[in-house]
Amino acid sequence: MASILLGVACLSASAAAQQADVRPAFHFAPARNWTNDPNGLVYYDGEYHLFFQYNPYGDRWGHMSWGHAVSRDLVTWQELPVAIPETPDVMAFSGSAVVDWTNSSGFGRDGHPPMIAIYTGHNPKAQRQSQYLAYSNDHGRTWTVHGEVLNINMAEFRDPKVFWHAASKRWVMVVVKALENQAQIYTSPDLKHWTFASDFGPAGGRGKNWECPDLFELSVEGGAPGEKRWVMVINLGDNGVAGGSGAQYFVGDFDGTRFTPVADWGKAPRWVDHGADFYAVASWNDLPRQQDRRVWIAWANDWRYANTIPTYPSRGLMTLPRQVFLRKTDQGYQLAQQPVEEITRYRGAPTRMKAVSLSSNPTPIAIDGARSDLQVDLETGSAQQIIFALTDDKGYQTLVGVNPQVDEVFVDRTRSGPHFNDSFEDRHVTAVDLKHHKVTLRILADQSILEVFVNDGTHTISDRFFPGGGNLRWSVATQGGTATMNLTAWPLLTATAKAPAG
Repeated sequence: MASILLGVACLSASAAAQQADVRPAFHFAPARNWTNDPNGLVYYDGEYHLFFQYNPYGDRWGHMSWGHAVSRDLVTWQELPVAIPETPDVMAFSGSAVVDWTNSSGFGRDGHPPMIAIYTGHNPKAQRQSQYLAYSNDHGRTWTVHGEVLNINMAEFRDPKVFWHAASKRWVMVVVKALENQAQIYTSPDLKHWTFASDFGPAGGRGKNWECPDLFELSVEGGAPGEKRWVMVINLGDNGVAGGSGAQYFVGDFDGTRFTPVADWGKAPRWVDHGADFYAVASWNDLPRQQDRRVWIAWANDWRYANTIPTYPSRGLMTLPRQVFLRKTDQGYQLAQQPVEEITRYRGAPTRMKAVSLSSNPTPIAIDGARSDLQVDLETGSAQQIIFALTDDKGYQTLVGVNPQVDEVFVDRTRSGPHFNDSFEDRHVTAVDLKHHKVTLRILADQSILEVFVNDGTHTISDRFFPGGGNLRWSVATQGGTATMNLTAWPLLTATAKAPAG
């Protein structure tokens, strides 16, 4: 949960006169009002639960409560009533959720395990943050607040990620001392009583605050047989790779008490995503064992301009859920990401373009650009630059580019739409080895967000854009030479979230 407390906000007087913007088709956004960090990600009895920071009363940050949505496929979401509302003294800031399968907490009923939420209670009067527990016995539809379970008398101590650590047979919590740029690890037998175990950090990227930690184990592709490593994720409210909010990761080992990065990890930050709009990333707990995957989701926004993005009646959305991989390469351990495979079920009839010679004359891609999934194989040839342009009816363009001469892929949104914030218009770059003159791109567009996956997801760029209006069309062209492209493009059929129940 961001530390920038911008005060109580209500719907502006002009809100009623605004025209609703086109909603994303396959990215979750609440029907109306403000949202930020994903919270309480847990799978139970066939449902993926997405809780999220939510203002029930307005479209800017304030009145922080836990909103709630559920899905059976991570693409189509049903928004439910607010799960954990603020009280007169305590806002419900970010946190996590688990299924207490053995009823270690004692909150289960009739032989069924309870769902437990551990979240930060923010008391604005006392200027204190502590960790609270709430439980549900009806698949997360209603919640009972048990109360405070961890308090170290600190103003900015937040965002607990809780999970069951099978090897030590106890619960683990990772939580941040935000201003110190430090994570702390606690352990518990019952989710109610917590014991300090160790500190981690400061390390890697540092800024005004650390937020929203995560810790999980992954199998290593390309490593020794059976090799597994632990991944620590830390989000930063500012000073990220694109200048504002961002997420970094560390790879190492965890013994149930302490996380230790691998020996050659180094001091430089490793960024999860190189765009501006991938923040507060968190992963799901309790995915079915047969899935054998780690899936996470992020808030697609940046604290530099989050309160002013030009959308109505909701402000803020989530990225598409992604599967996370850990690979061992010549450069060491590296995270990779791919959109969850469930999104392919929403593809329409493909458009295929084989061995197309690209030049400075733009080649149109015959597909609805507003909701599209592009798979591109490029041979960069003699081109100094290859540009995929997403253009609206007003002539505004968002660009995805490849620069072979300087080994980079970028998203340029400097001319994406009408100006609304000085921090928004920018160009975001990820370094990619192009010495073999080949690169693969997967580009997903959904009305106002681009998610770009480079070389099987080893690099990603996630950026919002806010077009001027009308249809969106894809085209591709080169500068300073020619290139060759194979492309398959699918329209994505609508999966718009259902309105709140009740």
